[in-house]
Amino acid sequence: MSACRAPRRLVTRRRATVLAAGAAVAALTLSACGSGGVSGGGSNTNYIQGKNGIDRVAKGDRQAAPDLSGEDLQGDDLDIADYKGKVVVLNVWGSWCAPCRAEAPNLVKVAKETESKGVQFVGINTRDPNRASAIKFEKEFEVDYPSLYDPAGKLLLRFPKGTLLPQGIPSTVVIDRDGKVAARTMQPLSEKRLHELIDPVIAEK
Repeated sequence: MSACRAPRRLVTRRRATVLAAGAAVAALTLSACGSGGVSGGGSNTNYIQGKNGIDRVAKGDRQAAPDLSGEDLQGDDLDIADYKGKVVVLNVWGSWCAPCRAEAPNLVKVAKETESKGVQFVGINTRDPNRASAIKFEKEFEVDYPSLYDPAGKLLLRFPKGTLLPQGIPSTVVIDRDGKVAARTMQPLSEKRLHELIDPVIAEK
């Protein structure tokens, strides 16, 4: 008997899906370690682009963050949805990325400063082919908040049109207490700029 084969139409569809995903990851790669400046999310984002490189969405116009769940760098389950009710600061980084290394101490410090205010920092580690490099990065900079391990950038593709997409590395996205995307920047951040990004969302009632 001959081996079972998928129908030709199904194979074609799968191939198209793979090609589309590859193109999206390639676009992310092209903007890697850039200073930002890419507009986000399609024509209906309803966001306000700030002169300081911080884009914001008014509370009534925000969309829910996508499902961002998987394994952390230690192989344990991690789901952003578990932090609903907190302000989540989502930082996209890679151990190979020089701007990511530059901003890491600032992220660590501000994460500790804002923890008592109901803020949870979470990383998305991307384009690191093995966990060892990422774990070494975390130890070097004493990063004690968790990171999702996303070497192929698949989690980043889950952000829908109409939201502020993390389109560069590094990128930082703020998710409000209702689990909706509130703000984004695509640049390495100083402590001052981090507070400018986060504090308005912390202050929301």
